[in-house]
Amino acid sequence: MSKQINDTIIRAYNGEKTDYTPAWFMRQAGRSQKEYRELKKKYSLFEITHQPELCAYVTRLPVEHYGVDAAILYKDIMSPLPAIGIDVEIKKNVGPVIHNPIKTFQDVDKLGKINPEADVPYVLDTIRLLTEEQLSVPLIGFSGAPFTLASYMIEGGPSKNYNKTKAFMYKEPEVWFALMDKLADMVITYVKAQINAGAKAIQIFDSWVGALNAGDYRVYIKPVMNRIFQELQAENVPLILFGIGARHLLLEWNDLPVDVIGLDWRTSITEARQMGVTKVVQGNLDPAILLSDWETIEKRTKGILDEGVGENGYVFNLGHGVTPDIEPATLKKLTELIHNYSRK
Repeated sequence: MSKQINDTIIRAYNGEKTDYTPAWFMRQAGRSQKEYRELKKKYSLFEITHQPELCAYVTRLPVEHYGVDAAILYKDIMSPLPAIGIDVEIKKNVGPVIHNPIKTFQDVDKLGKINPEADVPYVLDTIRLLTEEQLSVPLIGFSGAPFTLASYMIEGGPSKNYNKTKAFMYKEPEVWFALMDKLADMVITYVKAQINAGAKAIQIFDSWVGALNAGDYRVYIKPVMNRIFQELQAENVPLILFGIGARHLLLEWNDLPVDVIGLDWRTSITEARQMGVTKVVQGNLDPAILLSDWETIEKRTKGILDEGVGENGYVFNLGHGVTPDIEPATLKKLTELIHNYSRK
């Protein structure tokens, strides 16, 4: 028997008026919570995500502790890559490391297809556990976008400048588009499986695509993103697109068949609107502000809410993820402030 669900956030994503501004925080699951830190002494990220009971526990903790209006599935954008033949390891203090980076057409050609029920059953079991039994708010599923996934696959791990990725894109456009198509197929299949298992909204993280200029985005990325979102639109759940340092791409995103654009802290909601962004927006408090004093946090939060509250369809979030040094008590107090200040 599923619980009664507070669907305020879904209504906001759909552009409907809500009684208050709903909120959730990227990377709210884990990171700064002491219960999570205890778990991490025993288990790696991949080990947690492979155990549905444990993964569901980590996913629902911030909902219980902070009172946020959505849960975001605890996993990594690397989670589906082993299924298509990528040997990935999450190294402590480094991030994802790829042991068989993509260098040639043959490397791309060898990539397989994902069969979510067979390849990532633990992800789907976690979603079912949460949505059928445990959560009283919607669950947001997610995937990395092709450019961001490709950047790890080509660089072999995190990068500061994405030079290898961009050089590959410029020098080998046919191979690049073949890679984009393979990754798009994976993203579409993986996301549809999350929705079928119970996810009520989907966020696509194109975290690093801001490294490209708008002209290159239009040529090398926009067609594949258009295909992904067109295919996912048929699933009838809100689709959110988010990236870092992507102010110059906001109007390109506004053209895509997405429902919601996530803003980082570099662009205010007012600025995005003045630029011509017409979609529902999500964002965008700088996470670093949460390490400041409460007076500063309150002032900045109210300022963002004042910009967003006038909008039909606005969801509060951070401009990037929760950092491990942010106090859980601050996030709880922040959620209360957002709800109380915005309540009609």
